[in-house]
Amino acid sequence: MELGKVQQAAVACFAQRGFAATGIRELGSAVGLNSATLYHYVGGKEDLLLGIMNDCLSAMISGAKQALDGSTDPVRQLALLVAFHVGFTATNPSTARVTEYEMRALSPAAREQMQALRDAYEQLFADALQAGERQGSFSTADLGIARLALMEMGTGVSHWYRKDGRLSLAEVQLNFIALAMRILAVPDEFPLPPQQLPVPQVIASEPTSKD
Repeated sequence: MELGKVQQAAVACFAQRGFAATGIRELGSAVGLNSATLYHYVGGKEDLLLGIMNDCLSAMISGAKQALDGSTDPVRQLALLVAFHVGFTATNPSTARVTEYEMRALSPAAREQMQALRDAYEQLFADALQAGERQGSFSTADLGIARLALMEMGTGVSHWYRKDGRLSLAEVQLNFIALAMRILAVPDEFPLPPQQLPVPQVIASEPTSKD
């Protein structure tokens, strides 16, 4: 039994029922293992959640940094970050939701560890926004609120995006970039050509079908 398969089953259960309402027996049943064998693979239920969150947040940080590679213009950097965030969330909707909403289920020490990763990811957005404000490219009443608004909008994609929906992922990414530029009063709503949009990968914990 691969760890990825166990994580996929756990993410599906956590996304649908919530971490607290999902029992270890239920998780074992989902992958055809008894509780003792499941503990052998993943430790406790919190250990499983912690591993899922750690892998997700680490993938978000590395993917965002890769998207930014070689870019020094803060307007372009923010467009890349917004496109990556939307793309990652749309590609890994269940894992993204579990990582976003189940942080509260962790013990204090584990929560602090995961919050540090979350802060490192958000700092990439903060750095781009601050750089853009310094050079006069962005204009908004409060950079912190702008950052929160952009990230929350992107995270919300996990609730409604469908591969067979009205818009392609690239079109959704471009729409979100345009919204970000309007929020920051940037005249050019599309500073990133469609062919340069980051294309995030599906991570190991993401279930193969949407719940």
